[in-house]
This record gives sequence, C-alpha cells and structure tokens, in this order.
Amino acid sequence: MRYDLTDLKLFAAVADAGNVSRGGAACFLAPSSASLRIKQLEETLGTQLFKREARGVSLTRAGQILLEHCRRCLADLEQMHADLAPFANGIKAQITLFANSSAIATFVPNDLRTYLRDYPEVRVAMEERLSHETIDAVVGGRADLGIVTWNQDHPDLVFLPYRLNELVVVVPPDDPLATRKSVTFATCLERPFICMNSGTAIYTYIVNQAAALRRHIDVRIQVSSFSSILSLVRANAGIGLVPRPVLQTLNCKGVKLIPLDEEWAIRPLTICKRRDDRYMTPYVQALLDCLLSAPKMGCNPEPAQRPGQPAA
Repeated sequence: MRYDLTDLKLFAAVADAGNVSRGGAACFLAPSSASLRIKQLEETLGTQLFKREARGVSLTRAGQILLEHCRRCLADLEQMHADLAPFANGIKAQITLFANSSAIATFVPNDLRTYLRDYPEVRVAMEERLSHETIDAVVGGRADLGIVTWNQDHPDLVFLPYRLNELVVVVPPDDPLATRKSVTFATCLERPFICMNSGTAIYTYIVNQAAALRRHIDVRIQVSSFSSILSLVRANAGIGLVPRPVLQTLNCKGVKLIPLDEEWAIRPLTICKRRDDRYMTPYVQALLDCLLSAPKMGCNPEPAQRPGQPAA
C-alpha cells in the first residue's frame, strides 16, 4: 500500500471540515490536488472513504474506522516529536518515573528539586499510575524507577524503603467525629465520602479496604485534587481521607484532622527498580540516590499516636 502522512493528514482534515476543498486548504493543497489524493487513497485501500453529497462529504463506515486510526497515528507522531525535541535542545537523557498519586502529591516534587538543579541536562518524565501498573512498567522497561505501596516480593525487582505516608480523616469542625482522638474506618463508612476520582491509587486503596470489611463507600462527590476534598469537607458535603503530608501545603482552616485507627493507615512507600543493574544508567542511579538521600525532616511527619500507644 502506498500512501504518506500528507494523505492521512488530508483525510483527517477533510473529515473534520466535511468538505474536500476546505480540508485541502487546511493542508495547503489546491482542491484538485486534494481530490486526487483522496481518490488515490481510496483506490489504495480498496474501499470508499467518503460519501459525496450536494454540500460536501461525509464518512462511510470504512472512513470512520480509518479516521480513528488516523487520529491515533497522528497523535503518536506528535508525541514522538515532543519526546525528541528536548534532545535537539541539549537534553542528554530522559528518565521515566512512575508513582502513585500520594507520592506525587507529597514527597516527590520536593525530592526532585535537588536532582533537577544538579542535572539540568536530564528530563524526568513523571506519570501517575496505580502501584500494580508501576510494577509492570518497571519490569517491562517502560519506566526506569517506580514509587509504590507494595508489600510483596518480585523476582525481577528490588524494593527500597522511601517514606511513610499516613492517611488521616478530615471532617467539619462541628461534626460529632471531630471530638474524637481517633476513629475506625468502619465508623467512617457510616458517613458520605468526598473521594478522589476513580482510578487513582488512593481511591482504589480505600475501596479495597471497605471491601475487606464487606462494606461499600458512600461516595457523594469525586474530585481531582486533595484541596478540593478539603473545600467540600469544609462545606459539610461529607468526610474524606487525605495523606497527612499533603496537608502541609493546603489550607486546613475550617476542617478537623482525626487519626485513622487502622494499621493500614500507615502506608510505606517504596522505590522499585529492576534487579539487573545493566539497566541502571548513571543518570538513573543518580536519581535513585537523590530520592533515597533526600532529607526526611519536614517531609515525613511523625505518625499520629495510636490509642494505647506510649508517647515517644
């Protein structure tokens, strides 16, 4: 089959415009050239892509299928250019770091600051993923390092302790729970929740903990940020569970923080890397060292004292 990117871009432009002449103009082609290219594309693919109508064109079913593939191909091409552009500007390496939402919202940004200052020639691409997705990505080489909540061994990975992350309950100050020194998760499940969006690591984690109790979370509202959770709790829309370190950078006025009386409320974060050090480039090793040696003071607050636990 013989067709090129210009043909695919033209096809998508004509489909969007519903008109061959306007689609051709968007690709800087004369109407006659655009028509000829579309005709040759249809002949090459062996099927009609457009229905010719009095006021323009519309896609056939084959054309709809091709358009879906076209958009993906063109988007991937643009992403390829975006990924390569930094190297043309002097970037020497790109590191891919996967992490869950709690790590990204708390410790990672501050810990990256020193590395990005010391290695300006390196680009760090950070993506938010669930822990099991991060594990698969590191094993498969799609990520150089991962930050996960994980308590199992893996034959291909090494896990290194990173930080401790504590979940606390956020309630309005006039809520009956606000007077308690701590609260169990079962008690929390009697209230409507303000949660992060489905698919985030913390949402999945909380839902699984409810399922372990054979209970369901009454999700009243789902949002995309922890600050939105605090705002809605402040408005008496429900209660929420938020990582304590996140609260250092948020406005906590008008809400009350209650320790969650569950062992799983303290969530160890670990860094995972491939066991085979042949994949560990000097730049990745430097990032790993930076994350592991970042000062913990002020970034890893003491977990809340639990009932019956002696003060330190």
